[in-house]
Amino acid sequence: MKYFLWLLRIILGVLFIFSGVVKANDPMGLVYKMNEFFEVLHMSFMIPYSFFFSVTMIAFEIVCGVAVIVGYAFRLFSILLLLLNIFFTFLTGYALYSGKIKECGCFGACIPLSPEATFYKDVVLTIMSFIVYVYRGRISSIFGKHTSTATFILSVVFAAGIQWWALEHLPFVDCIGYKPGNNIWEKMQPGPGFKPAVYESVFIYEKNGEKKEFDMNNYPWQDSTWKFVDRKDKLVKEAEGEPEIHDFVLNDSNNADQTKAILTAKGYTLFWIVREPDKAHMDNLDKLRNLVSKAAQLNVPFYALSSSNYEEANAFLFKHGIKLPPFSVDGTASKTAMRSNPGLMLIKDGVVVKKWSYRDYPSDMALNGDVLEMK
Repeated sequence: MKYFLWLLRIILGVLFIFSGVVKANDPMGLVYKMNEFFEVLHMSFMIPYSFFFSVTMIAFEIVCGVAVIVGYAFRLFSILLLLLNIFFTFLTGYALYSGKIKECGCFGACIPLSPEATFYKDVVLTIMSFIVYVYRGRISSIFGKHTSTATFILSVVFAAGIQWWALEHLPFVDCIGYKPGNNIWEKMQPGPGFKPAVYESVFIYEKNGEKKEFDMNNYPWQDSTWKFVDRKDKLVKEAEGEPEIHDFVLNDSNNADQTKAILTAKGYTLFWIVREPDKAHMDNLDKLRNLVSKAAQLNVPFYALSSSNYEEANAFLFKHGIKLPPFSVDGTASKTAMRSNPGLMLIKDGVVVKKWSYRDYPSDMALNGDVLEMK
């Protein structure tokens, strides 16, 4: 039994550390996923707290994984581990059987899992954590008290530090469709075998206090004893060959779609992506203004992309003395393309070259032959 418990500890600990580190690479990704869950669960009042829940949960996964392997305060962490796995199993089960959430985001954008794989993974982990909880009295720390405490504190510092860096700068590893090396326009096109998702309408009626679902062929629209309650769309078949990038549409001041013209243009283009102007970090604006001036001298197109309307975006740019033409872009697309608010993106021939957070704007730029150097 001793070796079996050791095996479970290692598996649980390593998986929790790995899961936490992968999500710590992109904490905002988990924030957006939590918002999706809250909306589906009709708990929109929790959305303002998503950021706190996200960073706390990520840190807890890492810390809990370390505590399980080391054996630090094991009676406490064995209970917390079991409760967390039960909670995850509920969420992934809901995602699977409701069909309302496509991915749970358990391993972030870098390692997408199907709802089925995620749910069964959590079921197995819950069983394993229950066994560890039952036999928690047989498990002790592998280090002395002071060493175990020091290891635990270091795990807390690491969990906080890695998230701080990713939030202040950008993810260490970019796993989304707008990562360097990707051609945005090509990623917006459906695959050769594209087939759209198939949905069917489900009608919910109530009779004598009992609710029942009907499809288009048998719903009792002529039977007055049934009362209509709700309608929902049920996914019948997943789409095939869907484009990786959705809704990245660039509209100018006249609301004209300039997406293709901009993304297929030859040469370099710069985007300053300001998701929400009223919440934007205004650090290093002197560097940005210098880049705007240099881009104009070098004839490099430079656009401000905002998820607000044209009037608000234009007023924001004028207020801060940033002479860029404003373009509107969908809010989901902007927060996917750039995790920091705001951030800078450089593309060449439609291919993403590099991205910078508001902390890391280059100070200058220069053309060296046909290569644009950002310094």
